[in-house]
Amino acid sequence: MSVGRVFLRLVDLLPLPSQRAQRIIAFLVILTQGGIAVTGAIVRVTASGLGCPTWPQCFPGSFTPVPHAEVAVVHQAVEFGNRMVTFLVVLTAIAAVLAVTRARRRREVLIYAWLMPASTVVQAIIGGITVLTGLLWWTVAIHLLASMSMVWLAVLLYVKIGQPDDGVSAPAAPKPLRLLTALSGVVLAAVLVTGTLVTGAGPHAGDKSLDRVVPRLQVEVTTLVHMHSSLLVAYLSLVVALGFALTAVRADRPIMVRLTVLIVLVAAQGTVGAVQFFTGVPAALVAVHVAGAAACTAATAALWASMRERTASSAEFLAAHPVS
Repeated sequence: MSVGRVFLRLVDLLPLPSQRAQRIIAFLVILTQGGIAVTGAIVRVTASGLGCPTWPQCFPGSFTPVPHAEVAVVHQAVEFGNRMVTFLVVLTAIAAVLAVTRARRRREVLIYAWLMPASTVVQAIIGGITVLTGLLWWTVAIHLLASMSMVWLAVLLYVKIGQPDDGVSAPAAPKPLRLLTALSGVVLAAVLVTGTLVTGAGPHAGDKSLDRVVPRLQVEVTTLVHMHSSLLVAYLSLVVALGFALTAVRADRPIMVRLTVLIVLVAAQGTVGAVQFFTGVPAALVAVHVAGAAACTAATAALWASMRERTASSAEFLAAHPVS
């Protein structure tokens, strides 16, 4: 008997999850994927990046913090706490796989679900490289961008779970507007990349003892900030233009609601960024800014997913709405 068949038989022993339960699990996946990016930012701004100087162990010979003269207890606690959040990410990812497999969801949903634990393994490896290389700025950048990619995929999983398996996929907006939505996603990616460059040249290296040792991005930070903020303005302009276009074609209410949420989030994110720049990049606002980046990524993914809708087949509709 193949491993796949054994897995399916074991999964069949679990209770059958409702679609609502599946969506709750998927929502928790989104929260944990975005949440670990925020806790990672807290590690960086509190200079706790090497609170656990080895990986996968915290200290040589120990997976948990141990008293050490050269590493403050608070830094150990912050970094170890961030590593513990990884277990929540793993648990929710595994729960999503088990739920959609037990419910025998369509192949598309299964692929998105399996991407969660798979990408978590990749992210753990990137995190290990970040620690072992002494928090080099470009490893930190890749770490954050990977988290944002996982947030995007988690949102698509959430949306796909809410759609009927036996149905037909059709465009919910004209092709030019779908392309404009895709373009906004590309510009968002550029915003995120330049944001990591600002971080790489900025004051928060992740460990104060290494500020003079770890190579930082040798580009004037003001130049990078202008590049980052200009792309954010372009991103917001695209989203607003998309809003006018979707209004003109009388797009469905769910699309307009998601668009409105996205515009509000992007405007708020721009405001936080401006305050950061003019106040010397306070540590607390860095964590808020990362949370905002995750929220904007999730909202853009949700808007992109809404550009196509999947309607139930006649048989499935009658099964869900029996005639009395």
